[in-house]
Amino acid sequence: MRPARPVAVLGGVRIPFCRQNTAYADVGNLGMSVRTLGALVEKFGLHGQQLGEVAMGAVIKHSSDWNLGREAALSSGLSPLTPGITLQRACGTSLDSIITIGNKIAAGQIEVGIGGGSDTTSDVPIVYGHKLRRRLLEAARAKTPKEKLAAFKGFHLRELKPEFPGVAEPRTGKSMGEHCEDMAKQWNIARDSQDEWALSSHQKLAAAYERGFFDDLVVSFRGVSRDNILRPDSTLEKLASLKPAFDKTSGRGTLTAANSTPLTDGAAACLLASEEWAQAHNHEVLCYLRDAQVAAVDFVHGEGLLMAPTVAVPEMLKRNGLSLQDFDFYEIHEAFAAQVLCTLRAWESEEYCKSRLGLDAPLGRIDVNKINPNGSSLAAGHPFAATGARIVATAAKELKQRGGGRCLVSICTAGGMGVVAILER
Repeated sequence: MRPARPVAVLGGVRIPFCRQNTAYADVGNLGMSVRTLGALVEKFGLHGQQLGEVAMGAVIKHSSDWNLGREAALSSGLSPLTPGITLQRACGTSLDSIITIGNKIAAGQIEVGIGGGSDTTSDVPIVYGHKLRRRLLEAARAKTPKEKLAAFKGFHLRELKPEFPGVAEPRTGKSMGEHCEDMAKQWNIARDSQDEWALSSHQKLAAAYERGFFDDLVVSFRGVSRDNILRPDSTLEKLASLKPAFDKTSGRGTLTAANSTPLTDGAAACLLASEEWAQAHNHEVLCYLRDAQVAAVDFVHGEGLLMAPTVAVPEMLKRNGLSLQDFDFYEIHEAFAAQVLCTLRAWESEEYCKSRLGLDAPLGRIDVNKINPNGSSLAAGHPFAATGARIVATAAKELKQRGGGRCLVSICTAGGMGVVAILER
């Protein structure tokens, strides 16, 4: 295998993210992916070009979506000779797809590729219950009409009740919000701190839109030109008036609809290449994907579900000879305001860093003014498989505007995992 080559991030694009059951209610993953990939093809003049790979992802998808990466690529304007693959790691999906493309470029297997993802919670797969599915499969296998009828012996109308995709962790039966409530209590994260974080995210995202930061990153779709979750006129008083969304009975619940990300539809994608390909095609390198790391925690037996980035980051930092403070800014996915605050508190905790991370000292404090300078998921929304590509595209442009620097990307995921990366220019 060749020595690793630098992996250049050339830029990205996304459609506006929209709250569940609004503008994209009838579009689905394929439609959102096609619009996003088509916009990326247009932005970089890739019409008819054969790329090494298109890696897309989706967390909630129909069986008819088949290989979403390949199907979207076929409708994007790229050469039909461009292969495609579909990946899934919950909220880290599109960062993982970008890492997958990056690793192939680094290994010299391809010269250029696209990583991204799409998710819908509006157009969800609805299936029959287990008992009726077994009956239908048995009837399909039957050879005679009598055998087909026998498959429905004892049938009851209640078997027609459909099953919807669950939002609970299969191993615990608890939702991500319920798990995060546990984390907030464990780390003593106050309600007002969460509301302040959420409000700041809205204010920063709104300011970025106003100064034109997203003009070449967000393409209109279905009559929407900005994330429709964004509430620039919100206030702390409004946020404080909301009732707890997950712990509604103990009197100690702190997570609300405002300091938690809503269910969201959307898609995003990024173009990555070798330096040689970028130069040959006259594309500016915005930044480089230097390294990445994935980790998991044992949330079933008591660890916080969304704490895996606290483990992944120090492992990646050690490999690169960096400290937590050696970054010009940080892009931390805001699944919940409490989750971000728990992560920051854990890195500052001497006991946690020694007993859980095996470090000699705390990783230390991060300047909160350096975190998510253009807002993040609490304001933009969180289509599960699109968030990573949104963050990478945003960070790459921010690095270009700063004229250089280093960014730490951190994304927590369902299933007790975390995906993190380093971007440099």
